[in-house]
Amino acid sequence: MQDSGYELMDSGNGRKLERFGKVVVDRPAAQAVWSPRRRPDEWQQADALFTRERGNRWEFRNPLPRLWEVRIDGLTFGLRATDFGHVGVFPEHRSAWQWVTERVSEPRREGRQMSALNLFAYSGGATLALARAGATVCHLDAARKMNDWARANAESNGLADAPVRWIADDAVKFLKREARRGRVYDGIILDPPSFGRGTKQELFKIEDTIVDLLAACSEVLSRQPAFVFLSCHTPGFTPLVLHHLLRGMMGSGGQIDTGEMTLTGGPEALPLPSGAFAGWRSA
Repeated sequence: MQDSGYELMDSGNGRKLERFGKVVVDRPAAQAVWSPRRRPDEWQQADALFTRERGNRWEFRNPLPRLWEVRIDGLTFGLRATDFGHVGVFPEHRSAWQWVTERVSEPRREGRQMSALNLFAYSGGATLALARAGATVCHLDAARKMNDWARANAESNGLADAPVRWIADDAVKFLKREARRGRVYDGIILDPPSFGRGTKQELFKIEDTIVDLLAACSEVLSRQPAFVFLSCHTPGFTPLVLHHLLRGMMGSGGQIDTGEMTLTGGPEALPLPSGAFAGWRSA
């Protein structure tokens, strides 16, 4: 689907130059170790620059809107500059939205209603894509403010009345409760952070938690699961690592697709690797 709301304009020297709608931002990208293709004066025209030197902070060359909207892959997102250098959407996840939409659409064409669980769901890109495809969705994020942001995005996409449960909770605790209740899902998508805190400040470190997290996910999969999609931005968690994790979770059946998530733009912009993914599917 045509993407008119986001463009990777350039990258290099540890940074990336991106356009979100009419707003251009210059942000860190440690993996961009090459030289930029655009001239320095083109980079200097960015509306805002985020730096981690002397603490996380934005430097504004032009005032940014308090909230602005972009449309990416047919989905509308409300954006704003956050204290962590994010703006409210990760465009590298576009491939994930398309992948899970295909997994949901195929059974629906055969008359099967699909249910999906979106863990670490952030501002709801995958939730919106799944709901738009006709799935019932459980959207979980530990931060209530992010859930509010995601619900606002659902309203902007005409999905306010879609069958979505909005949950603010710790992922592992929630999964264990769902298993005790006997609730199951046909598909799970999760993008765990490298490090985080739950609703009650529970510590999450991906290298210590990921195996137990996937084991808990397996307890809430239906008897005929359609997909499990795992992605992350943690250095060292390559596509092969994620493949092995999903194979350990799902056994020998099914097929696993793997790859790098990338940010892309025009032909002059080098694709920028931005994390890895592995997606298990039933066929």
